[in-house]
Amino acid sequence: MLWIWAGLCALGGVLVAANVDARAQLWLAVAIVVLLLGLRRLGHPERYRAFFLFLAAFLTLRYVYWRTTNTLVLDGVLDTTVALLLYVAELYGIVVALLGIFVNIRPLRRRPVPLPDDPALLPTVDVYIPTYNESPELLEVTIRAAMNIRYPAAKLRVYLLDDGGTVQKRGQADQAKALDAIARHKWLRKLCQRHGAHYISRARNEHAKAGNINAALKESHGELIVILDADHVPTVDFLEQTVGFFLRDEKLFLVQTPHFFINPDPIEKNLRIFGRIPSENEMFYSVIQHGLDFWNSAFFCGSAAVLRRRCLEEVGGIAGTSITEDAETALELHARGYKSVYLGTPLISGLQPETFTGFITQRVRWAQGMVQIFLLKNPLRVPGLKLWQRLCYFSSSFFWFFGYARLMFLLAPLAFLLFGLHIYKATLGDFLAYALPHVIGVMLVSDYLFGKVRWAFVSELYELLQSMFSLPAIFKVFRNPRAPTFNVTPKGEQLDEDFVSQLSTPFYLVYLAVVVGMGVGVWRFISFPLERDIVLVTLAWNTLNLLLLNAAIGALFERRQRRANPRMPADLDAELILFGSGVHLPCRVDDLSASGARLLVQSALLPAGFGGARGGGEHGGSDRAVIAIYNPALRRYTHLSARIHNARPLDDRQHTLGIEFADVAVAQVADVVALVHGDSQRWQDYRRQRARKIGILASLMLLTQLGVRYAFSHYLSILQTAGTALWCRLPLATGAIRRQGQRIWQWAWAG
Repeated sequence: MLWIWAGLCALGGVLVAANVDARAQLWLAVAIVVLLLGLRRLGHPERYRAFFLFLAAFLTLRYVYWRTTNTLVLDGVLDTTVALLLYVAELYGIVVALLGIFVNIRPLRRRPVPLPDDPALLPTVDVYIPTYNESPELLEVTIRAAMNIRYPAAKLRVYLLDDGGTVQKRGQADQAKALDAIARHKWLRKLCQRHGAHYISRARNEHAKAGNINAALKESHGELIVILDADHVPTVDFLEQTVGFFLRDEKLFLVQTPHFFINPDPIEKNLRIFGRIPSENEMFYSVIQHGLDFWNSAFFCGSAAVLRRRCLEEVGGIAGTSITEDAETALELHARGYKSVYLGTPLISGLQPETFTGFITQRVRWAQGMVQIFLLKNPLRVPGLKLWQRLCYFSSSFFWFFGYARLMFLLAPLAFLLFGLHIYKATLGDFLAYALPHVIGVMLVSDYLFGKVRWAFVSELYELLQSMFSLPAIFKVFRNPRAPTFNVTPKGEQLDEDFVSQLSTPFYLVYLAVVVGMGVGVWRFISFPLERDIVLVTLAWNTLNLLLLNAAIGALFERRQRRANPRMPADLDAELILFGSGVHLPCRVDDLSASGARLLVQSALLPAGFGGARGGGEHGGSDRAVIAIYNPALRRYTHLSARIHNARPLDDRQHTLGIEFADVAVAQVADVVALVHGDSQRWQDYRRQRARKIGILASLMLLTQLGVRYAFSHYLSILQTAGTALWCRLPLATGAIRRQGQRIWQWAWAG
């Protein structure tokens, strides 16, 4: 088989460099694209996978050869500079695409290894929950869920690692902050005691999260270490699914599981697409990590993972050279010959940043940390790694330079449209023969590999939104690779009102330039007939950038978020027992959160006068009830007091009831946490339901619709705010007239 592929690669190299006229190259490209489209419709059988990827890679390599030998413009300092900057950006994108093909050539999908029946054969496990500034309410859920994990009690210990209540924090000069740290220290100690967990706090806040974990390693003795972020709530079968791998392989240092989130990131929230499309992180956790696992290169992602203590101690604990200590630690252990496993079952439910500012804080930290690894511990030079591991780690770190490429692709068309710079020498025929097939091939590969978990143009949107901030941050790392510091990502924020993100300004400037470029491009098309081919191609490129910017502007209009507890779909048996009447209503739980649920009830079963179901009025004289919900994690029913907030007809046959859990006793917290977060099958079902493909053109249409709709809302908000402010400053004769004018203005916009 290797000889066959070597022969195909040699043949591909000959065809790439063949001196064939443009017409023949065009027909070759058309034939390959048609073949790719045909293979794509066969349902992705594994036996065609490598051939499909080879054909697409051939189109890309063919384009690179032509682009390098025929299109570079080296006349004039400015033209040459911009041409080379664009060329480097394209080379970056091509290298990332080819590495992506290599990484995902044969994803490895594992099943859990069963645990032995004899508990004496199981290793001891310490669960670490590092925390810095997270709220006690959030921490209580994670601690309780960790205590709920099914595992012999004598072999499981849960530790809260509090870096917000260290001796250093409690003794700082700012008295108010010191008192807050003291109060936090006492409160979290009591919280741990109440739930049977152990509290650890160190003397000084050194080396951020890595230092916190390393300090705890000296205080506990479990053979395996589970690391959970403060907002990552484990399911009850977390250890049942993961520990077996360690019993089978003594060289195993890591079992990593997906980060599964139950709230939208700010882009999903602001564009209102959460649950409608696959989440942005699904591409990595549903496909790429499986690809890395095939090459024994799946790496530690900081949480939702189990590590072997002995291996950690061998390298001095969690690494701390970079601010992405997780990937750095995995790199060092892989270099020592240890193995990793990626299990694709979601076994935790976590929270994403609620605001765009929090999102950027998180992503800039990731970008800086991976660039630190690229510079300080470049995988291509680290001794001990296999060649394929070097390529995998290089792919993971090199990817984070996307900010440069994304901004170049955004600004390059403007260099020609606005300033007339010649940076890409090609005719329309050349473009159709080489560039367009390459672009189509890349998009087909992306759709082939990731279509169910990452729709077309979603990557471009997310990268565009990050690039304005990640690129300057990366430049800082190049100036001083050891300068970045660990910034905690804010979680669990609530927004009381809609507002325009304070990070919007650079997008306004680029948007204005792109719109002006469209106008100038039309003028160039009319005024310079000999340049119409290149003007047409550049305008098409600029139009795509405009569509992306529209969606980006829409995503920068922050939507209010008042719900403290995210609500996720469910499908559970339940029974509602009404106070007063004592009526028992069989029902289904349609969605569920830590504070309440939505129920589906057959309308015919509702008593007369129930909340509008039959003539309005109260339901049995009280809004109080008891809800009995089947709890799959505990394999029994959980009974909770509840308040009924509304009852609405869903259709002719069903009503929906909104309930709030009331008076939850301390003893019931474990049941509620297990009910809401403990069932891994629920997360698997939800992720499977969301994983669907719509195609490239449908995705482009969705991007266009979202951009038009939500960019309009963004600009409307600006106009409303500016108009109100302007009216308030008018020198009206009396305050009464001014107030009346304000009311009219607000009424007009509200209407």
